Amino acid sequence: MLLLKMAVQSLVRSPMRRTLAVILTVAFGTGSLFIFHGFNQGVMNQYREHTIHSRYGYGQVNVKGYREQVFEKPWEHWIQNPDEVTAFLRKVPGVQHVFPRIDFGAMLTNGSINVSGRGQGVVGPEEAEFFNTLNIEEGETLSNQENGILLGRGLARALKAKPGDRITVLSNTVDGSFNGLDLVVVGIFHTGQKDFDDVVFRVPLLQAQTLLATSAVESIALGLDRVESWENVSRAVARDLPALESTSFAILDKIYYQNAVDWLASQFNVIQFIILSVVVLGIFNTVSTSVLERKQEIGNLRANGDSKSEVVAMLCSENAVLGMAGGILGIVLVMLLLSTVLRQGLLMPASPGLTRQFYVLIEVSAPMAAKTFVMGTLCCLLGALLAALRVARMPIADALRSH
Repeated sequence: MLLLKMAVQSLVRSPMRRTLAVILTVAFGTGSLFIFHGFNQGVMNQYREHTIHSRYGYGQVNVKGYREQVFEKPWEHWIQNPDEVTAFLRKVPGVQHVFPRIDFGAMLTNGSINVSGRGQGVVGPEEAEFFNTLNIEEGETLSNQENGILLGRGLARALKAKPGDRITVLSNTVDGSFNGLDLVVVGIFHTGQKDFDDVVFRVPLLQAQTLLATSAVESIALGLDRVESWENVSRAVARDLPALESTSFAILDKIYYQNAVDWLASQFNVIQFIILSVVVLGIFNTVSTSVLERKQEIGNLRANGDSKSEVVAMLCSENAVLGMAGGILGIVLVMLLLSTVLRQGLLMPASPGLTRQFYVLIEVSAPMAAKTFVMGTLCCLLGALLAALRVARMPIADALRSH
């Protein structure tokens, strides 16, 4: 504490130009790393949230082995007792929503245009609450409309359909006979994933089961309170539902989500290394220059009896104070920036696999602030230590002759 007190007193007496140069350099370096980490975290989290709340939920439950194989009659490998399974899953800690679903191929027609699509039978009211990033661009989402159909934008354009139009959905039942539904378009959605928007449509689960003549469901998607609760689901399914298996959203959407996250993580590591290198060199150069400018002062201290270790300790303590002040200033400036100019995030161009722009919120946290604060302070200390050792080793006479 005494050393730090003496360091503060010494800084107060030192030229303001030198002190400000070090503080601002550390603040810029710390702030750059802090905001970069926040951008990185924001991209990852928002990509994840988009994936969860537009298509898959936090994961889904299927009959064991169903996803790894192709069956001639897939409906024979669906969940035959969906009511019992959904009742069980609702009791698992962390589970807030349960979405029984059926995916099926079908032909859609408006009487003059025929288009093939991939249907999803869903429980409208509960899905409408959770899957809120479908981006309904016309009409409304599928909820309580018993005879409603929600179309992807590409599919709607192919059919030249708009809300209120009637669409006939044709498909084979599980017994092989031909069946159809006469439905009304309630809305058109746009997730930004072209291969999804061009073929997918949603209908009420009961309508899909009627169309296919089955009471089974293909899968059960889940909405959780947080990502970490998926472990509870995995353990519960493996323990109490041995005929079924659970699969997280990261595996279900490996091509678009997991591969993208892995690629971005590697890219961000490279960029982070480059930024850190530039920041460290900048801080080191400023601190070293500041210390070397004080060679005559250091020569006087040595001439008055201070040892090399005492001189080094004094310089390091001074720059530790400057590093901490600069680190705090950098973090404060970033928080001010995020609460004003960047409050709504950064508008980014369409990423691979998407067809629309999106805002990335810069997500910062206390651990992230602490990490960048420590990094900035250590860089400042390292620069001071190397320069101080160099000056302290100089002969006293040479140091006193310095200008």
